[in-house]
Amino acid sequence: MSIVEEAFQQLYRNNETKYNFSLKYSRKFKPYNANVKRYGSNLVFSLSKEWKKISKEIQIGLVQELLVKTFNDKKQTINMELYNLFIKNIHLAVPKTKTDEVLEASFERVNEAYFNGMLEKPNLQWGNASTSKLGSYEYGSDTITISTIFKNERRELLDYVIHHEMLHKKFKFQSKNGRNVHHSNEFRRMEAKFENHDLMEKDISKLARKYRFGSKLFLNF
Repeated sequence: MSIVEEAFQQLYRNNETKYNFSLKYSRKFKPYNANVKRYGSNLVFSLSKEWKKISKEIQIGLVQELLVKTFNDKKQTINMELYNLFIKNIHLAVPKTKTDEVLEASFERVNEAYFNGMLEKPNLQWGNASTSKLGSYEYGSDTITISTIFKNERRELLDYVIHHEMLHKKFKFQSKNGRNVHHSNEFRRMEAKFENHDLMEKDISKLARKYRFGSKLFLNF
């Protein structure tokens, strides 16, 4: 029995599957990423190559996470809990090889001001000049990526975006009713503690208009 078939049977014990499953490991994905695509009665699961080394139990949890999202279910299993625990702690084993002087200085300022200097430094890198995705935090590679539109702006704006991504690193996500919540109430409360929070939002909107004329930007990380 394949990993996907076993994952399906654990979730839907009394149901015979009407789907054809396939599973492949891809080098095209970022570390520990995965997706599923549905083509009629075919479900194609694609996992990054790193998953090959991970235990079957955790891979089953990953596949089950993808299944409940595909079928819009609210199921939860022990394997899914194991998967979520793995993802929340993978940063401990990820090599820290990427950094940048400007981003590192911003991280240190924010870490001291809002995290008591206790947040472990992740990989830090610049992305492209995106105005729709100002920043991101990748769990699998423990990497914060920031849009290059902040390279030559005042440091408060960069710090604000870095702060948001550091909160993702700190809080990870919460699993609730088969869904992962990335912006919890606790996350939002701590985000609002950033000095001049409302002003930062407005100034970032102004900055975006320099790149996207007439567009209204909302933080979309």
